[in-house]
Amino acid sequence: MASQPQSPSDRVQFRTQVLTRHINQSHLPPPQPSLLSASICLQYSPPELSEPVDFDIKEMRRLMDGHNLEERDWLFGLMMQSNLFCPRKSGGRVFVSPDYNQSMEQQREMTMKRINYLLDRGVFKGWLTGERAEAEMRKFAGFEALGIYDHSLTIKLGVHFFLWGGAIQFFGTKHHHEKWLRDTENYVIKGCFAMSELGHGSNVRGVETVTTYDSNTREFVINTPCESAQKYWIGGAANHATHTVVFSQLNVNGSKEGVHAFIAQIRDSNGNICPNIRIADCGHKIGLNGVDNGRIWFDNVRIPRENLLNSVADVSPNGQYLSAIKDPDQRFATFLAPLTSGRVNIAVSAVYQSKIGLAIAIRYSLTRRAFSIAPNEPEVLLLDYPSHQRRLLPLLAKTYAMSFAANYLKSLYVRRTPQSNKTIHVVSSSFKATFTWHNMRTLQECREACGGQGLKTENRVGHLKGEYDVQSTFEGDNNVLMQQVSKALLAEYIAAKKRNKPFKELGLEHMNQTCPVIPSKLASSTLRSIQFQMDVFCLRERDLLERFAAEVSQHQAQGKNKDQSFILSHQLAEDLGRAYSERAIFVTFIEAEATLPAGPLKNVLGLLRSMYVMISLEEDAAFLRYGYLTTENAAEVRKEVKKLCSELRPHALALVSSFGIPDAFLSPIAFNWVDSNSWSSAQQH
Repeated sequence: MASQPQSPSDRVQFRTQVLTRHINQSHLPPPQPSLLSASICLQYSPPELSEPVDFDIKEMRRLMDGHNLEERDWLFGLMMQSNLFCPRKSGGRVFVSPDYNQSMEQQREMTMKRINYLLDRGVFKGWLTGERAEAEMRKFAGFEALGIYDHSLTIKLGVHFFLWGGAIQFFGTKHHHEKWLRDTENYVIKGCFAMSELGHGSNVRGVETVTTYDSNTREFVINTPCESAQKYWIGGAANHATHTVVFSQLNVNGSKEGVHAFIAQIRDSNGNICPNIRIADCGHKIGLNGVDNGRIWFDNVRIPRENLLNSVADVSPNGQYLSAIKDPDQRFATFLAPLTSGRVNIAVSAVYQSKIGLAIAIRYSLTRRAFSIAPNEPEVLLLDYPSHQRRLLPLLAKTYAMSFAANYLKSLYVRRTPQSNKTIHVVSSSFKATFTWHNMRTLQECREACGGQGLKTENRVGHLKGEYDVQSTFEGDNNVLMQQVSKALLAEYIAAKKRNKPFKELGLEHMNQTCPVIPSKLASSTLRSIQFQMDVFCLRERDLLERFAAEVSQHQAQGKNKDQSFILSHQLAEDLGRAYSERAIFVTFIEAEATLPAGPLKNVLGLLRSMYVMISLEEDAAFLRYGYLTTENAAEVRKEVKKLCSELRPHALALVSSFGIPDAFLSPIAFNWVDSNSWSSAQQH
């Protein structure tokens, strides 16, 4: 660049010349069209035109969703029909998703309007008053479909139906059911669930709210004795809830009877806060701002004796404490039953969010190109890069595996009996932690795989991370839940050894058989065989459980109590929890696969199953740490992952299409991302 004149007169002359040239250019003839053809510009081509479909997509969807497909599709249609669900055009398509540009207050009101819209159309009919198994499966299907649209909507509904409504179903008796369930189903009342406190979350047994029975008036008196006892993060409490189930320590005639559940009204029918109740807002959050989380203080609030949910324990009019369950530990465990339904819902919804992220990222990678690998050749599709396959396809296989496990979990929950409660607790805790961790990892990888487009809220993936981060800690902190899983396995191990009888619970029956032996050299055919895959998972779980039991016993021999010994053995507890979860998921996969006849559908599921196992072997250091795999065999596993990626690549589009998510619930980059980002599209916003 030429240097500019330095004297004032020279600078003036220089600027005059520049301006003159600029003005004169405006009188020049228009530039001639470029000799470069427009065809060199990137063009969007629908992947359906080039990607093969080798199996029945509808049949795969039926296998994955498992139940109530018509109900789900009806709900998708209801949402797409209403302006309440914020339809918008982009790239020649209509998409529906919440408007996250709205204020927190606006988002909350929109959530309630959407609930009323669904209520008016009979969506919730029978959810609490219908035949149990059928109603619960309908309810699960509804939550899964609605959750594909918005997390706030399902959490608001979940608190009302699964937590408040579930508490009345589980803890209440006939007169509670008759008084509260139908009004709950029809939203005559709006319920919330006051368990967590500022000072106690996972440790429910330690809650500090106190309820005392007054035999003179035959009332219970609920009190928040200190700031750490305030009920915290109570969904629905800040704006809309009229009633709550309060978890509180019960004091009867000076005797402390432990945690019990009570019904208390917190607002009247006009929305005014009731006397002796104080409510504050929890404020803006990193996600779920369509849910009005609140804090509650009770200042000697009096409620009728009948408001004790008394299926487990009761207090007579004259103040006598009554319970058929004499063991306080068993009684407390019974009070945690509603949390199981919450964990089931959370686990399943995490799988569906992983499906959304993968459907968007994989569709984008089938149309977005980057770099040519040879002169004069087109740029390469992202998903044709082995590295991109390695990022997304193992996560796809895991999501398929977890989808089958989620169906098993729902079935286990719906068919529950008092005898199966322990199994449901362990499985739901394990799956909730595993699925939600997987979801966060999947959404992060999908966000990165979409590059800068993944940052746009309209493309969903990035925003879903903030919306679903909470799943790792609510309804049980994931790390605590996995510790409970390991503790339950340890208790079963000790009991079986003490009885000198076979294992018969928690899926540990494989420990009754001889210990599996892994071949010294693993060929591809062996790695893909169901027998090897089952053996290697069972070997890891069996050995880790024995190591865990031995380490806890060693700490106890050194004078530590049981709880201290467990805490000191936390590393093995973490390894064991993971081993149990991955083996349990694998079992549900092979059970789903076994229902199919030989053919293309079964073949592709075999590839996904093998990918699920191989990536689990590769990612868990325990296989090398404890010698279940040699370093040579671990190298073979890594090679097998690469092979499976290339074999799954042709099925990628069909596999995400099998999720059954309508196009409107994905995002612009899953389709014609060129048109959706065009100048003409920008003028429409």
